Order: sequence, then structure tokens, then C-alpha cells
Amino acid sequence: MEKKRLRAGYTTGTCAQAATKAAVWMLLSGEEKTSVDVVLPKGKELTLLVCEIEMKRQGEKIERVSCAVRKDSGDDPDITNGIFVYASVRRKDGTEIKIDGGRGVGRVTKKGLDQPVGAAAINKVPRQMIRKEAEEICDCYGYEGGLEIIISIPEGEQLAKKTFNPKLGITGGISVLGTSGVVEPMSEQALIDTIRVEIQMQLANGNGWLLAAPGNYGLDFLKETYGISPDRAVKCSNFVGETIDLAAQFGAKGILFVAHLGKFVKVAGGIMNTHSRCADARMEIFGAAGLRAGIDPAVVRKILDCTTTEEALELLGREERDAVMKELMARMEHYLEWRTKGELPTAAIVFSSGIGKIGETACAEAFLKKIAENEETIEE
Repeated sequence: MEKKRLRAGYTTGTCAQAATKAAVWMLLSGEEKTSVDVVLPKGKELTLLVCEIEMKRQGEKIERVSCAVRKDSGDDPDITNGIFVYASVRRKDGTEIKIDGGRGVGRVTKKGLDQPVGAAAINKVPRQMIRKEAEEICDCYGYEGGLEIIISIPEGEQLAKKTFNPKLGITGGISVLGTSGVVEPMSEQALIDTIRVEIQMQLANGNGWLLAAPGNYGLDFLKETYGISPDRAVKCSNFVGETIDLAAQFGAKGILFVAHLGKFVKVAGGIMNTHSRCADARMEIFGAAGLRAGIDPAVVRKILDCTTTEEALELLGREERDAVMKELMARMEHYLEWRTKGELPTAAIVFSSGIGKIGETACAEAFLKKIAENEETIEE
């Protein structure tokens, strides 16, 4: 029997984008809008229903518009499925478009997250999409004044108690997230099956030296730093171990992982499924590497209290950081080789959002050269 294909959904960021577009359109046109078309960050187009519309007038002029879009997580078991994401928009003096969070959207209280301390937990890509929609509608109507856009999720405060947000340093609600705008179903078997297909496809196209990245951050880093197309890499999600096993099974020549430190630091502790529900010993592993590198124990204690690896890196000077990363990369190399049992050469490159590349295993550059040579051979 053919397996049912899991249905994708869309993110809180997409809901905020769509609600903002509808609210700004209603504010400037004076007409009600019950559906809206949006183009997501990766180019996918959606038509979403707009509900909970409230248009506050002062005389003939509309002073404020609020509306909502209901989140649909598809077949993903997401606790935010079905919630309403609201955008409230009003005119303001000046020309600034101000974006902020209201009820149920968390506030950042610790360094190292996507937004600065004190800001609403509306991540970078959703902010860009919200602003883009507002600017395009303003241009359409010739409006050159300012706007205040408030994104709210009334159920967010209660939902946040069921997430890692309080531990991460986001209080008072949930985050508005999404780099692609789409929620991919999180069936583990479906994801592993997808990784299997991607590996087979790469090998079938002559790419014997594989590239793997856990997610969009790694794919973007490959493109921006090395000019390598995201299509050249296998998106391995949290399944580092399974990706290695499949690469060995299908006869790859080797595999190079490119990942953010916050994800791949777990591999330095032998953790081969990096999802937070399986294990989260990031600071313990980072701290142990610090001790091995000779970092002051007082600094290591501060590292153990950090929320993110970005925050931990800020505690170290350049030489200290290099020493710690040398230790971490050595342990990553050890555990990657341990997983392969000698059947498959492995390597890793690790980066930080704030710094860029911060570490690599011994053979990483040689792997990149092999990958580049392979692409040149294919082009010829």
C-alpha cells in the first residue's frame, strides 16, 4: 500500500505576514478583505483566509485595523496548530514602519537569540516579510506616513509553558518563527525517508562526496561562504547518525557536515540525534571543552549558565575561542568516525551566526576540494 503523503502547513511567521498585508490594505483602502495572497520567503504562493476583522473608524477615516489568520500546521504535531495570529495596524507620525509584539508574543531576555534583549520574539525573516508586505501596500496607495504594526497571539502565553522558550530566555509568550514560511511534517520516518532519497539522488548525479546540513542556516552558509548551491547538499535535519548510516549504505565516498555550533556541539558529546527532545547538553559539552582548553573555571561556570552557544562564545577572547573550538572539533571528529566504524570518511565545518566559520575537522578542506573537483568534472 502506498504511504499517505504528509501535508505541509505554514508558520506563525507566515500568519503574521498575511495578517499584516490584509490589515494594511484595509487601513489604506477602507474596504474589508477576507482573503489574501502572499509569497513566502522561499517563493511558494499561498492564499489564506482573513478573519476576526475589526476596523475602528474616526469619522470617515479608519484609525486602526486588526485582523487574524488561523495557523495550519498540516500533519505536523505542532502545539500552535489552529491558533490565531493577529496583526493590528495604525497610522503614526513620521515615516517609520514600527513592528512590535503584543499579547502572547514573547520578549527576549537573554543574549544570543535571533533578536536583541528587550525585543519582541519575532524572528528576522518574519520581520522582513511583514515589512515587505507593509511597504508594498503603502507604495500601492501612495502612503508615505508611518505605521505601527503589532503582532499578537492571545493563546501564546499559555502555549509558551509547553515549549523551551522560558529556558531559552523568551518570556511572556511564544516566538513568531519561520525561515521558509512552510511547516514541514515532523514524522521521523518520513524525514529519514526523505534523507534516503536525497542521498540516492546526489549519488545518482555523480556526487560521491556528499554535503549535509541540518537546516536552512547551514544551506545559507554554504551558499554565502562557499558559493555552493543548496541543491548540492542533503538536508539532514536532526538525524546526523542516520544520515551517516545511509551514506555508508549507498556507497558514498565521504560526507561533510556544515552546521551551526548550537546544533552540532551535541555531536561532540556523541549525540547523533540533535533534537532537543532527545538530548540537550550543549553547555555541558561546551564547558567540558573549555576545561580541556585551559579556560578559567570561573568563565566555564558562566558558560554553563548560558542559554545559547552564541552567548557562550561572547564570553571568550579570540585565542580562548580557538582553543575551545579545537577541543570541540576533535571530539566531533572522534564521534563521527566512531559512528561510521571505519566505513565512511567524515568531516565537519561549524559556524556561528555572529562570527562565521569557527571550526573544522582535520579533513574538512580536503573534502571541500573533492566536492569542487567533482562539480568541475560533472560540468565538463
